[in-house]
Amino acid sequence: MPYLFEDFALDGARRELRRGNELVPVEPQVFDLLQYLIRNRERVVSKDDLVDAVWQGRIVSDATLASRVNAARSALQDNGEQQRLVRTILRRGFRFVGTVREEAGAVAAPVEKSKPGLGIPARPSIAVLPFVNMSGDADQDYFADGMVEDIITGLSRIRWLFVIARNSSFTYKGHAVDVKQVGRELGVRYVLEGSVRKVGSRVRITGQLIDAEDGSHLWAERYDRELTDVFALQDEITVSVVAAIEPNLRRAEIERVKRQRPDSLDAYDLFLRALPDVYTFMPQGAAKGLPLLYQALAIEPNYALVHGFAAWAHQTLFIRGGMLAEHREKASRHAHAAIEHGSGDAMALALAGFTIGLVEHDRGLADEAFAQALSLSASCAFVFAFGCVPVAYGGDAARAIDWCEQAMRLSPLDAMICVPQGIIGFGNFLSGRHEQAIAAGRRAVELNPGFSILHGWLAAPLARLGRIEEARASAARLLALDPHFTIGRWAAAVGIAPGIIDDVTDALRVAGLPD
Repeated sequence: MPYLFEDFALDGARRELRRGNELVPVEPQVFDLLQYLIRNRERVVSKDDLVDAVWQGRIVSDATLASRVNAARSALQDNGEQQRLVRTILRRGFRFVGTVREEAGAVAAPVEKSKPGLGIPARPSIAVLPFVNMSGDADQDYFADGMVEDIITGLSRIRWLFVIARNSSFTYKGHAVDVKQVGRELGVRYVLEGSVRKVGSRVRITGQLIDAEDGSHLWAERYDRELTDVFALQDEITVSVVAAIEPNLRRAEIERVKRQRPDSLDAYDLFLRALPDVYTFMPQGAAKGLPLLYQALAIEPNYALVHGFAAWAHQTLFIRGGMLAEHREKASRHAHAAIEHGSGDAMALALAGFTIGLVEHDRGLADEAFAQALSLSASCAFVFAFGCVPVAYGGDAARAIDWCEQAMRLSPLDAMICVPQGIIGFGNFLSGRHEQAIAAGRRAVELNPGFSILHGWLAAPLARLGRIEEARASAARLLALDPHFTIGRWAAAVGIAPGIIDDVTDALRVAGLPD
């Protein structure tokens, strides 16, 4: 049953502290400390008592303990001077001195019973439930809780995603839950749940992303790691999970919008409908997707991410659709609008940097956009997947390959992965590793055979190794997809750096592509 004092209610079963009808944010350790003080309010609780109860006897500094006590007081609108509810007893410890009532009739409905449902936001929404500690080791509770809090923070940086705060999702800690019920109660479309199991010096972490409407699984992964540096491991798993969730949610949202009536679409839905066409990387798809993007901008003129995708689409039309100055100008204009309106949107900044690097050849500004994007979200695979192209065309093969590998590690199943796979080939070509370049180039073509320049990136190392027939076959496939292609116009349009242009254009010429 909850403990009632003043106008507060502390519910241990649901791990909630409420003031009236308002939920008060409280960190897990602070909640445990406060609950222990209230349960033992008939006596003075020593520092050692608190360390044993809240930290399971681990070494805790006086500063850490003091900060948690101060946080508990702050949650209760108490302080160290008033000590209205939590009193410090000199050289002895602490005591909760408020008048507490325990009323069975005031027990809140358990989590298992359905609470009133909330409306689902128009844009995608997610709750991250506390990961289940399956280790039998209480220390892993703190590891799991800390990781979940970091995942919530990481997801909160994705501007198009509505993320439930940890104090709401943590009310389900310790309970077996129905994901569909969680979705109704928290008003979310998606739920992430998982578990942590420690065996010896290794830890196994699982995660599952679930559609709360129908209970279907959208993504699942297992991570087996050595438990050496706990905080480094938390960071690694957090980045991996956030990076995996973003493209899976994007795909799920696209499928959801396809099922909607076209006359009910808002700017976000229009944007989603445009994505499959823009993701073809080819002018026909870009031309089909752009009207939807412009409809979205008519509704929300400052929609940074839509400006970013419009910039990408116009860049595609410029470089692979005839190189008309009109498309270069529009690509540039939308890229700068994405930067102007998207200072907090990593994906918008990544697309802006990519476009500016290719159509304006301003790699300094492109790098600034990439750096700002990474400062917002280190797990944004878009930065590495699109940034690798202007980096490679600028002649920095080592950095380009490194970015490609990071993109593929962060988001190995995303549709965009054909780009970094192809640039690994191009970067190896620049470095004279032609066999590796051919292997990577073939994998890229398999991923997206309809993306014309991939065939060019493969033709170059084939030509360098004297495999002329294969090189010309790749060149022919490029021309079938992009009949306007010429070596000179392409190299000038994307800004191939002076230090590499002769090697690149000569190899493409040997492969049979027109000057």
